[in-house]
Amino acid sequence: MATYKKRGYKAKEVKIETTEEVEFNEQDSTTAEVFNTLEESASKSEEWVSKNQNYILGVIAVIAVAVLGYLAFEQFVKQPKEAEAGNEMFYAMQYYNQALQSETAKDSLYNLALNGANGKYGLIDVIDNYSGTQNANLATYAAGMSFLNTQKYTEAIDYLENYSSDDIVTNAMAKGAIGDAFMQLNQPEDALGYYEKAASANANDFTTPMFLQKAGVTALELGDKSAALNYFERIKEEFASSTEANLVDAYIAMAKN
Repeated sequence: MATYKKRGYKAKEVKIETTEEVEFNEQDSTTAEVFNTLEESASKSEEWVSKNQNYILGVIAVIAVAVLGYLAFEQFVKQPKEAEAGNEMFYAMQYYNQALQSETAKDSLYNLALNGANGKYGLIDVIDNYSGTQNANLATYAAGMSFLNTQKYTEAIDYLENYSSDDIVTNAMAKGAIGDAFMQLNQPEDALGYYEKAASANANDFTTPMFLQKAGVTALELGDKSAALNYFERIKEEFASSTEANLVDAYIAMAKN
């Protein structure tokens, strides 16, 4: 009987991918796609920049000129103008401060402050020639108060309405002064609105109770006793140590009758 040897047979290996390998391959594929997309985007961006290079440089130049222009304006125009305005209003403010402290000749001092003297600028000159500066804004406040104290109420309103400041005291005083001017012009409704603004502009023991009292008296004049009572009770409850609190009980009685 014939015999033979079987040839050695080696089974072909079958590679089975594990779940981790599948996920890894998918991640490789996704990463490749992302890089391809980024490369395409970068290529397009470079192409766009190349085509629009002059435009981009122009925009950068405009921004640079604007920034340099602003800095130059601040240093060489605004600051010198501010200093010049301060120098020009020095004498006017001296007259104004003298008028505030003087017991006599107030009107003449206020007029000197407004119109100047001996070749020196008055407050109105500073406002007209240095518009936009902080010193001109301060001059606007002083001019408004000067007109109020010389019984020129319409002019006082015009100037004080143009005054704006972050200073909480002068801001409240300006609004209250407008209220005073409207009262002198026999316009109590307008006056009451400004007294309310003045009272709410800055809560303190000086201006707030003062303008609350003025608001209350004006409300009484208008026949609105409920509003008047509210103003007076605020003085009694919130500003008991103020000068206005000394008479507030009498005002409350008037509002309740």
